[in-house]
Amino acid sequence: MSGSLWLKAESAGLDTLPAVPRPRPSWAAADPIDDLTTRLEEVIAAAVHPDEIAAVLESDGMTDDHIRLTYGRENSFALAEDLYARVERRYPEPDGPPADPWHTGLGGCLLRGLVFALPGLAYVLGAPLLAGPAAAPGLPAGTVPLLAGAVTGWVWNQALSHRAYSWLGLGDRAAAARTLLRGAPAGALVGALVAFAAAAAGPGEWGGAVFAAGQAVYLAAATVLLVLDREKALLGALAPLIAGTPAAHWLGLPDPARAALLGTSLALAVGLAARELPPWTAPSGERAPAGERAPAGRAAPRLAASVPYGLFGLGTGGLVLYAAIGDVVAEGAGASVAGPTAVALTLSMGPAEWLLHRFRSESLAGLRACTSARAFRRTTAVTLSLCLTVYLAVLLALAVTGTLLWPGAPDIGGTRLASLLLIGTVLWAALLLQSFGAVLTAAVVCGAAAAAQTVALATGTGDPRLVGAGVAGSAAAVLAVFGAVLLGRATAHRT
Repeated sequence: MSGSLWLKAESAGLDTLPAVPRPRPSWAAADPIDDLTTRLEEVIAAAVHPDEIAAVLESDGMTDDHIRLTYGRENSFALAEDLYARVERRYPEPDGPPADPWHTGLGGCLLRGLVFALPGLAYVLGAPLLAGPAAAPGLPAGTVPLLAGAVTGWVWNQALSHRAYSWLGLGDRAAAARTLLRGAPAGALVGALVAFAAAAAGPGEWGGAVFAAGQAVYLAAATVLLVLDREKALLGALAPLIAGTPAAHWLGLPDPARAALLGTSLALAVGLAARELPPWTAPSGERAPAGERAPAGRAAPRLAASVPYGLFGLGTGGLVLYAAIGDVVAEGAGASVAGPTAVALTLSMGPAEWLLHRFRSESLAGLRACTSARAFRRTTAVTLSLCLTVYLAVLLALAVTGTLLWPGAPDIGGTRLASLLLIGTVLWAALLLQSFGAVLTAAVVCGAAAAAQTVALATGTGDPRLVGAGVAGSAAAVLAVFGAVLLGRATAHRT
C-alpha cells in the first residue's frame, strides 16, 4: 500500500505529468527565444531549412558562447532548429511574373529579316550594268568578284558585329561605336580589294568588281546600323531600291538611272551609319551619356573570341550560296539560278530569330516548372521540335511563294525541296547552338559542310542536288547530336 502508484503495469508510460498551460506572471522575465522568434519571424517563415536561419544568426554576429549564455542552446544550429520548429512555413510569392530576358517582339525580328533580303534587289536593278563576257563557265559576268567580295564581307562583318555586341553587353556603347568606326571602313576596304583581285580572272569581270566594291561599302554601313538597332533607318536607305526595281522591270530604266538609284541607296546607308557614330566617339567620352560610359579599368573583349563568328558567317554563307547557284556551277549555262531559294532562306532569318528567342524563353519557363531532370529534358525536346517545325513551315511557304512569283524559277519539288529544308535545319540549329555559346561547334560543322560541297562541285563528284542534300543532312545530324548533349543539361539554360 505504500508503493508508488507509477510502478503499476497499467500506469506504464505515465512517467510525466500532463502540461498545464499557465499564464506568465507579470513579474517574470520574457523568454529570449520568444523575442528572437518575433524579431526574425519573416526570415524563419521563409526558410526551407534550419541552416538558413543559422546563417542569418551567424551573420548577425551571434557566437556560440553568446547563444549558450543568452538562449540556453549549444550553438547556432541548435538554436536555429528550435526557431524553425516554432514558426509555420510561409513562402513569399513573387510580386509579378518573373522577368524574361529572352522576350522579343515578332515585328522587330521580321523587320530584320526584311532588311537582310531587300539588298538582293540591287542585283536585279544592276544586272544590265554587269553585262559582259563570262569569265567562269556557266556564271554570268561579274559573278566571281561579287561572290568573293560577299564572302569576305560576311566573314569580316560577322566578327565585327560580335566584337561590337560584346562591348554593348558590357554597357560600353562608346567602345562599341569606336569598334564599328574602325572596323567597318576597314572591312569595306578589304572586301573591295578582294573583289578587284578576283576580277583579274578576265576582262569582263571589272564591272562586277566595281559593283562588289559598292556592295562592300553597303555591308559595312548596314553592319553599323543593325548593331546599333537602327533597322528602320536601314529600311529607309533601301527605299530607292524598293521603288526603283519595279519601275526598272516594267518601264525599262536606262543604265544611268539604274546607277543613280543604286548610288542613292548606298549614299543614304553610309550617311545614316555615319550619323550614328559621332556622338559616341569623343576621345574623352564627354559626349556619351553618363550611364553608358565604361567603368575605369574594364578589360576589353578578346579579339580571338570574335574569330569563330567570322568562320560561322563563312560556313553559313557558303551553304546559302550553293543552294542558290550550285546547279549553275555544276551544270553550266543551261542551269537556272535558284533565286527563290536564296530569298526564302534570307527572309526566314527574321522568323528564325524570333523562334530562337521563343525557345530560350520557354526553356527558362521549363526550369521553373519542371521538378526533375527527365521532365525538363522532355519539355525542352518538345519545345525544340515545335520551334523547328514552325521555322521549316515558314521556310517552305516562302520558297513556294517565291517560286510561283519568280519568272523562270526552277521547280522546287523533290530533291531540291529536301535540300532546302535540310539547309534550313542546319542554319536554325547552328544559330541555336551559337545562342548557347557553342559557336565554335556550329562554325566547324557549317564550315565543313560548305567545304565538302565545294570539293564535290570542284571535282564533279555525284549529282550536285544529291550531294547538297547529303551534305546538309549529315551536318544536320551532327548538330542534332551536339544539341541533344548541350540542351539536355539544365545548367546550359541559365543565361
